[in-house]
Amino acid sequence: MNKASPNDAIGRARGPRGFRGPVEKAKDKKGTIKRIWNYMEKQKIAMIASIIFVIISTILNLLVPYLIGIIIDDYIIPKDMEGTLRVLLLLALIYIAASIFTWLQTFLMVRVSLKTIRILRQHLFEKFQTLSLRFFDKRTHGDLMSRVTNDIESLNNALSQSVIQIFSSILMVSGVAIAMFMLNWMLALVALTIIPLIIITTKKIITYSGSNFIRRQRDLGELNGFVEEAISGNEVITIFGQEEKTFTKFALVNERLRQSATAADTVSGFLGPINNFINNLGLALIIGIGALMTVQEMATVGIIAAFVTYSRQFFRPINQLSSLLNTFQSAIAGAERVFEIMDEAPDLTDKNDAIEVNSFRGEVEFSNVNFSYEDGKPILKEISFRARAGEKIALVGPTGSGKTTVINLLMRFYDINSGEIKIDGRKIQDYKISSLREKIGIVLQDTFLFSGTIMENIRYGRLEATDEEVVNAAKMASAHGFIKHLPDQYKTEITSGGSSLSQGQRQLLSIARAILADSDILILDEATSSIDTRTEIAIQQGLSRLSEGRTSFVIAHRLKTIENANQILVIHEGELIEYGTHEALLQKKGFYKELYESQLYR
Repeated sequence: MNKASPNDAIGRARGPRGFRGPVEKAKDKKGTIKRIWNYMEKQKIAMIASIIFVIISTILNLLVPYLIGIIIDDYIIPKDMEGTLRVLLLLALIYIAASIFTWLQTFLMVRVSLKTIRILRQHLFEKFQTLSLRFFDKRTHGDLMSRVTNDIESLNNALSQSVIQIFSSILMVSGVAIAMFMLNWMLALVALTIIPLIIITTKKIITYSGSNFIRRQRDLGELNGFVEEAISGNEVITIFGQEEKTFTKFALVNERLRQSATAADTVSGFLGPINNFINNLGLALIIGIGALMTVQEMATVGIIAAFVTYSRQFFRPINQLSSLLNTFQSAIAGAERVFEIMDEAPDLTDKNDAIEVNSFRGEVEFSNVNFSYEDGKPILKEISFRARAGEKIALVGPTGSGKTTVINLLMRFYDINSGEIKIDGRKIQDYKISSLREKIGIVLQDTFLFSGTIMENIRYGRLEATDEEVVNAAKMASAHGFIKHLPDQYKTEITSGGSSLSQGQRQLLSIARAILADSDILILDEATSSIDTRTEIAIQQGLSRLSEGRTSFVIAHRLKTIENANQILVIHEGELIEYGTHEALLQKKGFYKELYESQLYR
C-alpha cells in the first residue's frame, strides 16, 4: 500500500517532503558578478556620482602627505610659525572636505545597494510564485527563507560596504604609487617589493576559504530549515515527548554550522594579521633606507615623512582589498544560491495558445491517468472516470490510496505522466493555469489563515467582494455564529495560521472563503473533519446549496456524509477498483461495503 505522505494533504505533504537535491558548489563566479552588475547598472546616475565623490576624496587624501612634507621642510625646520599655521589650516580644510565627500559616496552606495537588493528580493519572491508544488516538495521552507533573508543580506553587506571601497582602494593605490615615484623613485621601488608577497598570500587564503563560505551558507540554510520545521511542529514534538531528540538533532546541525563558519572565518581571518606583518615589514624597510638616504643628503626629512605617510596610504587599501575579497566570497556564495532559484525552470507552464476560460460547465473526465511523484514509484495507475456537469463525485479509500492526488492533478498542481484529464471536453493543459484554478474552489483538510482580520481572510476568496457578501458567505458556512461573539466580530485580528482560533473555527472560515469564491467546480478535501456533528449538519446544508448546479468532488473518510453522491469512486493502492452510487456499491458487497460497515459498527 502506498505511503500517506506523498498524496494525502495538498498543504503539507503533497509529495516526497523532506527530500532535497545535492547542494552544488560555486559554478560561475564571473557570471554571478555580471548578473549582480546587471541589477546595479539600473542606478547609473547614483553610481557615477558616487565615483566622482570617490575621485575627489582620493585626490584630497593624496594632497595630505605632500603638504606634510612641505610643512616640515619649508616651515617647521626653518621655524616659520605663520607659514606653519597657514598650511595646518589648509590641511584641516582638506580633511573636512575629504570626510564630507567620503560620507556622500557611502550614502549613495548604501542607497544603490538597498534599491538593488529590494529589486532582487522582489524578483526572487515573484519567482517563488511561478514554481510548482513539486519544487517546494523537494526543499525545506527554512532553506528557501534563508535565501530570501540571509543570502540576500550577505550580498547587501558586500554591495553597500565593498563595491565603492574596491574602486576607492584601487584608485588610492594607483595615485599613491604615482606620487611616491614623483617624490623618490628608489623608495617607491622599496615599497613595491612587498606587493607580490601580499598578492600571493591573499590568493592562497581566498582560494582555500571560498569553499568554506559556500559550506557556511549551505549549513545556515539547513539550520533555518530545521528551526522552521521544529517551530511549526512544536505541538507534535511535545505530544510525543521528542524534545530531547529534537534538541540533540538541532545541536548536530548547529555544530555543523559552527564548524563551517569557523573554517570560513578563521582561514579568512589570517589575512589581516599576515598583511599587517608584511605592511610593517615594508614600512620598516622604507624608514630604514630613508634614514640612510637622509644622512647621505639624498632626501630631506620632509620627503621621508611624506613617504612614510604615503606608504601607509599605499598599504591600507591593499589590506582593504584583501578583506573585501573575503566579504565577496560570502556574498557570491549567497548570490549563487539566490540565482539558483531564479534559474529554476518551472515544470508547469502555459502553452503558447493556452486559453482563458470565463466559466466551466463542469464536465470532468480522467482517461487512463498515470502519475508518480518520483520515478519508479507510481501513485495513480490507469485512473478513468467521467463526471457530468452538476454531479457530486465522492472519492473514498484508505489513507495514502491516492484520493488527494486525483485532486492535485485536476487543479494541475502537477502534470500527469500519461493519459488525459479534460474539463468540458478540452485537456486541462489547453487552459491557462491561473484561469483554470480560478474556476475551481477548494477547501482543504489542513486550513491556513493569513495574518489580518477575519473579514480579510474570508475576502481572500474574492477580493472585490463587498462586506455584505462576506457576511452572507460566513452565514452559509455556519461561521457567522461564532464570529459575532468575538470581541471585534469580523474585524477581529488573527495571527498567521489562525492559532488563536480552534481547528473547527478555522475550517469554517476556510469554507466561507470557498463559498465566496463562487467557483464553477468545487473540491472538498475532508472539509468537515474537524467540526462537531451538529455544526457539520448545518454546513452540509450550506454546501448542498452551494453545490447546486456545480460539479463537486468530495474526499471523505466518514462515508455517511457522501451517501447522496451521484458517483462514489473507490481508490485503493492507486487504482480505481469500484465506482457507482452508494446503494449500488453496497449491493456489490466489495471493498466499499467493508469500509462502510467498519465505520457503521465500530
